[in-house]
Amino acid sequence: TVLKMQWSSLLCLLAATTSITEGVMVCYYGSWAVYRNGNGKFDVEDIDPAICTHIIFGFAGLDQNTFEIKVLDPYNELCENWGKCGYDRFTALKNKNTNLKALLAIGGWNEGSDKYSTMASDPSKRATFIASTMTLLKAHNFDGLDMDWEYPTQRDGNPEDWANYIALLSELNTALKAENMLLTAAVSAGKSTIDAAYDVPGMSAHLDFINLMAYDLHGAWETFTHHHAALYAHPDDTGNATFLNVDYAVNYWLDLGAPKSKLVLGMGTYGRCWTLNDGNVNGFYAPANNPGYGGPYTRSPGFLGYNEICEDMLSNSWTVVHDPAMHEPYAYYVPHQKVWCGYDDPASVALKASYAKEKGLVGAMVWSVETDDFRGLCHDRPYELIKTIVETFTGGDIPTPPTEPTTTMDPAHTTPTTSPRPTPPPSGNCQKPGYNVNPDDCRFYVQCVENGDGTGYTEYPGECAEGTLFNPEGMMCDWEESVCALGICPNNCS
Repeated sequence: TVLKMQWSSLLCLLAATTSITEGVMVCYYGSWAVYRNGNGKFDVEDIDPAICTHIIFGFAGLDQNTFEIKVLDPYNELCENWGKCGYDRFTALKNKNTNLKALLAIGGWNEGSDKYSTMASDPSKRATFIASTMTLLKAHNFDGLDMDWEYPTQRDGNPEDWANYIALLSELNTALKAENMLLTAAVSAGKSTIDAAYDVPGMSAHLDFINLMAYDLHGAWETFTHHHAALYAHPDDTGNATFLNVDYAVNYWLDLGAPKSKLVLGMGTYGRCWTLNDGNVNGFYAPANNPGYGGPYTRSPGFLGYNEICEDMLSNSWTVVHDPAMHEPYAYYVPHQKVWCGYDDPASVALKASYAKEKGLVGAMVWSVETDDFRGLCHDRPYELIKTIVETFTGGDIPTPPTEPTTTMDPAHTTPTTSPRPTPPPSGNCQKPGYNVNPDDCRFYVQCVENGDGTGYTEYPGECAEGTLFNPEGMMCDWEESVCALGICPNNCS
């Protein structure tokens, strides 16, 4: 049925029970954004607790030796040793919205799959993981766990993961429900991964809701432009490409048995970008052998946050195209390295939210809060994308949530003054135009642009996200193990 519940009654429902029924707005937070520069720097207090029903802290990891849950950035996330208390500050946002649920996500792409496969295959290792998880969640006042194993049976996993994942979810859910906590999962929208990785009815029996990552369906790993989160197939899509759209993924999950009351449609607050081979050939399926430039905040080739795109549009004359055959915009700016980006804007997220509402899905999710226009530099209010999604679902304004008196941290846990992690200056690493790796530290790369006077290159340094290294073969930031296997980063690989 079409969702008609008003936001106020939704909040009352969530206050009374941990059973998720309808109207959720799930907001992921990529905690490494605290290390970004300038207007891209984003800390816990930049989250607006009024616009989400659930906030999810990304990410915790899994210790490959003990199989306990692992804090990936103790300085940022814990209070010990003059840390920044990120977990506690995150869950303290519930004081500003007493109906807000705060969850911890474990996994993510950079965590890989093999150690999760090993843990899930052994009942004793599962028990160790679950016990450590419950201890961590309770210690920091989290309301539950989000499983982001990417992906069972994939990336050095094994075929038994399909069944072992259900055993893990079942045991996790039993432990969490004993403490009145939630269990959710982030899942793939790719048909081949869905077929290999997921027992959908089995998962649905143990999860409170399922966050469908309906994005990253295309990207600079391909040699042509396309929108990474198209609502429907492009007329020129053929073969497996016809599966790579939101509508197909939603219907496939529903057909396989996912309940509408648990399926959450994920949207990306960012674009996937390419460097056009020819600036005059700039539509869908335009030849593009290389990723677009890394942005000033996210600094990852082939990826620009919505905030990076819209802020650059304030000062540069991008060409924005709304293809009549599609429902999402793309934009290109030939003078700046012939960049082409497919992304979502307020109009396209409104359309996707309407689609989810009409399909009867439980709600929407965004990855992630820190790449929306959270400072309101491009629009007349901050968080334009997320607020547009919420307003589309509720048919009205965003309410003022109930609050509790503000609490303060113990003085011993005040945050020290820190600076972002420094990017070392480039030192002659330009061997060719385009992207070049820094051989002394593969976390860093250099964009090399030829000087018009023949004097060499202008260098633009960048840094890959934590847990990734620059892959000179794929010309993008890549999973650390994949880059280390190439044998080109001796200082980063043990």
